Amino acid sequence: MKRTLKVRVGAAAAALDRFETAWRRAARGEKIAAEHVLTFANLQLLLRTLTPARWTLLERLRAEGPLSVNELARRLQRDYKNVHGDVKRLAELGLIERRKDALVSVAWDIVRAEVRLAA
Repeated sequence: MKRTLKVRVGAAAAALDRFETAWRRAARGEKIAAEHVLTFANLQLLLRTLTPARWTLLERLRAEGPLSVNELARRLQRDYKNVHGDVKRLAELGLIERRKDALVSVAWDIVRAEVRLAA
């Protein structure tokens, strides 16, 4: 089964609403499908966080499998310190997993972005 992460722009209240809905459904004994969502407060924050360089890093890591940060930097032809910082931030967001063997890997098969125009 493919692991999917939904990336959205929206208010924190929307995430709380989704949680409350799931909680009530679970309390009624309904089956709840796991949903993984990363929500940014606004489009500017999303674009500042998921920069083209970080997106390229994710694509390369997904295509080539688990790598050390040093090897990833070498393959991307980028400075180790910058790649290390990007990996750290992407791991904080849950987009990258740090493994016990000191390698990093992409945590998701699919990252689906949804950005709605304001009404």
